[in-house]
Amino acid sequence: MITDTHTHLYSDQFDNDRKTMIQRAKDAGVSRFFIPAIDSSYTENMLSLEKENPDDVFLMMGLHPTSVKENYLEELNLVKEWLEKRDFCAIGEIGMDLYWDKTFLTQQQEAFRTQIQWAKEKKLPINIHCRDAFNEIFEILEAEKSEDLRGIFHCFTGTLEQAKQAISYNMKLGIGGVATFKNGKIDKFLNEINIKHIVLETDSPYLAPTPFRGKRNESAFITNVVDKLVDIYNLSFKEIAEITTQNSKDVFGV
Repeated sequence: MITDTHTHLYSDQFDNDRKTMIQRAKDAGVSRFFIPAIDSSYTENMLSLEKENPDDVFLMMGLHPTSVKENYLEELNLVKEWLEKRDFCAIGEIGMDLYWDKTFLTQQQEAFRTQIQWAKEKKLPINIHCRDAFNEIFEILEAEKSEDLRGIFHCFTGTLEQAKQAISYNMKLGIGGVATFKNGKIDKFLNEINIKHIVLETDSPYLAPTPFRGKRNESAFITNVVDKLVDIYNLSFKEIAEITTQNSKDVFGV
């Protein structure tokens, strides 16, 4: 049993073959799909996906940092309404993204901090998006750290030191296609990180692993990530799958 802790199965890139794509993943051994939110424009699609796959799909709720714009307070209110209306497995993906635009830096910080506080109140894990913002994210995590703060550092691409710092805040490292890239760098030190801190993800339809790099990613390709971790940790495919799935259960509680 393999768990994909981060996949955008509701993406319009899957509109023409979603059912067969999900079946390919199941045939490859993936039996749990954790679905991050982006903003309110995707909520209906997420709910439809869950309704069609009630035993396999687990939804998060949150406001993605690249969706923090002029109307971010309105979007945050919608997140809060949904969190009060029904259960979700996590608050995410949330965080900071300073790669494309720094215009809303202050608003991203506020949105991140606010959603962390909601997660702690509800005893939910968080799923962190970080791009060109390690220092800013760590500053907020340091201020908000507590026994109730836990989650996943999605698509971790930092250094060994940053990996250790993320783990110190009770975060697992989300490892996906980047670990298979020749210039991905994280494969050079992952063996220094205990596998108990690792979960698997695809971020599909993005960041397809080698040999599919540059193509549409899908959850079935997570087996290529497992193969890479087999080499890194000198464990069997089955052991990697079992350990990382248990790690995901420790985070999400499901």
